[in-house]
Amino acid sequence: MEEATIAELQRLMAAGQHTARQLVQLYLDRIAALDQKGPILRSILEINPNALMIADALDDERRTNGPHGPLHGIPMLLKDNIDTIDMMTTAGSMALVGSHPSQDATGTHKLREAGAIILGKANMSEWANFRSTRSSSGWSGVGRQGLNPYVLDRNPCGSSSGSAQAVSANLVVAALGTETNGSIVCPASVCGVVGIKPTVGLTSRAGVIPIAHTQDTVGPICRTVADAAAVLGLLTGVDPRDPGTSESDGHFLKDYTQFLDANGLQGARIGIVRQYFGINEHADRIAEPLLDVMRERGAVLVDPANFANFEAFPGDQRTVLQYEFKADLNRYLSSRPDLPVHTLEELIAFNSAHAAVEMPYFQQELFIASQARGPLTDQAYLDALALDFRISRQEGIDEVMNRLELDALFAPTRSPAWGIDVVSGDRGSIGSSTPAALAGYPLVTVPAGYAFGELPVGVTFMGHRWSEPTLIKIAFAFEQATRVRRPPKFLPTLRFV
Repeated sequence: MEEATIAELQRLMAAGQHTARQLVQLYLDRIAALDQKGPILRSILEINPNALMIADALDDERRTNGPHGPLHGIPMLLKDNIDTIDMMTTAGSMALVGSHPSQDATGTHKLREAGAIILGKANMSEWANFRSTRSSSGWSGVGRQGLNPYVLDRNPCGSSSGSAQAVSANLVVAALGTETNGSIVCPASVCGVVGIKPTVGLTSRAGVIPIAHTQDTVGPICRTVADAAAVLGLLTGVDPRDPGTSESDGHFLKDYTQFLDANGLQGARIGIVRQYFGINEHADRIAEPLLDVMRERGAVLVDPANFANFEAFPGDQRTVLQYEFKADLNRYLSSRPDLPVHTLEELIAFNSAHAAVEMPYFQQELFIASQARGPLTDQAYLDALALDFRISRQEGIDEVMNRLELDALFAPTRSPAWGIDVVSGDRGSIGSSTPAALAGYPLVTVPAGYAFGELPVGVTFMGHRWSEPTLIKIAFAFEQATRVRRPPKFLPTLRFV
């Protein structure tokens, strides 16, 4: 099962060499050996109790009528802030344990329509890492601390921690994550896999526990660009349950695999954002030689291609997120009458009452600050949102790309994985996701190499709004030219000489 792709698994099932039931059982056995025992990655919170039954039904359908979708019989995981009617959706919090949503998230529904088997729910940084300013990524009250499959005492990043851990460790072929700022691309980078953070509004957030509607987006985490492109096309479309998707009308596609071109770097104008070099020398040592690889494949590199207003980032993001978190989370919780908490205020009280389980290492400063915010009509919120859009769009990504006539921007995604420290929290150096996060623009991260021979480092391609076709084309060609992805060894620690 190691490194199997969606296309390879479909060929096996089409040839009768495997059934969906056999695939599910193989993945369940691997989960038992690596996630629940052995290294104990803690990447998965819950296994779908109906997974084998669903697989049997899909096998019967394949024999009778043939596959009904491109993911027919393919096991997948969902980050545990994405609603599923047959499993809990907890955002990693004990406050939401014990009940099932009454309706699938739109993304869940679309995957089931495509024939996917939702094998389980992935661990995550609790509340998508928006509870404390000194949290440890990959930690949740429900799942506790997830481990990086390459080096077990290293952090898997977050907040889509479990999705990236599980895909990297070959516990599943593909997973969904969500991103507000870095929550897909960071764990994908440090766990050595591919992540696509779509343009905000390209994929529906209906049935997803939110942080902020102007930045939240749902996207795939896979081991290859081809698999990620295949999953992305199944998630797009205007959704009445998410008004934000209305802006994607005329921009979304149902098949992004058409842009998988091994020669996609030929003639592509790629800007090198030097402002994200010089932050972490280990990431630089990996990213720098790859510039020559892209040149050799025909890319036209514009170096540097820096943001004229780089010092303006991250703008007033925290104000925007706090206002929107309070409003959006209260709306979501009110839609779940089965839950014991129905407002952010009640959630804060729950955490205080259950501090030994929920807050043994870090607190809920961001919850408290968000609760103190007013409605979305407050001028402070409107001004902060306008500032963030301006500096990230017309004065940020659009400005540098238009000025230099670029197809994409390029930067290291993040530093290599840092040591897990649940007491003091994360200490990884700054990543390159913030401009696209504020703008709501897309990112694709691809494995690029290994620091100290063992710690994965990814690189990011970013672009204009709705530029997924171009980014996928460039990222796929880059992946084919470099081919650095290798499965993890589950090392207990790094040994330095």
